[in-house]
Amino acid sequence: MQRRATTTIRVDESMVLRPAQVIHCNALVEAFMETWPEVSRAMPWIIPDMPMEPQIIDFLEETEKMGRTGYLHHWAIIRPWDDSLIGLIGFDKVTRSAEADWNLGYWIRSSEQRRGHAQKAIDAVLDWMSQSGIVVVELKVDPLNTAGLKTVNRTVRKWKGSRCVTGDSSITVSGTRTTHQCYTIPISDRN
Repeated sequence: MQRRATTTIRVDESMVLRPAQVIHCNALVEAFMETWPEVSRAMPWIIPDMPMEPQIIDFLEETEKMGRTGYLHHWAIIRPWDDSLIGLIGFDKVTRSAEADWNLGYWIRSSEQRRGHAQKAIDAVLDWMSQSGIVVVELKVDPLNTAGLKTVNRTVRKWKGSRCVTGDSSITVSGTRTTHQCYTIPISDRN
């Protein structure tokens, strides 16, 4: 598996994935506030009792630095004609299963949900990652999140992945501990 910098991915005329950077801070804060408290499920590292903007800036600075070196990859999901932020998607190395090389997470702001954005962005980043060689990607989902579970199941079927019970893990969000189900997808260069 080769390491490479996070690059822009043009998905289609309605979506572009741009490497997440500090310039996305205001749009992310606005989108997070629109979706609060649900966003805390996707971003459990956000501390609700602290100001959000400095936390987002720290996250984006680290993401930008690590993305340049290929140690993690996060993209702002953007609608290109008006530069609106739709959500965030990315890979990190925080995996729970022994098989996975990368963990894939995503979040779509509430006003843009149920429009197929998540599936389109997931397919684009899995295709992008497949160009790095053979890797195993892990997705985790709260089984009580019906829409998220549907998206993950569709992705697992399409990319020929499977359930990975050994990767199930409890995640605490806003004081509530929930066991998230783990799925793995082996991918490789499909060309």
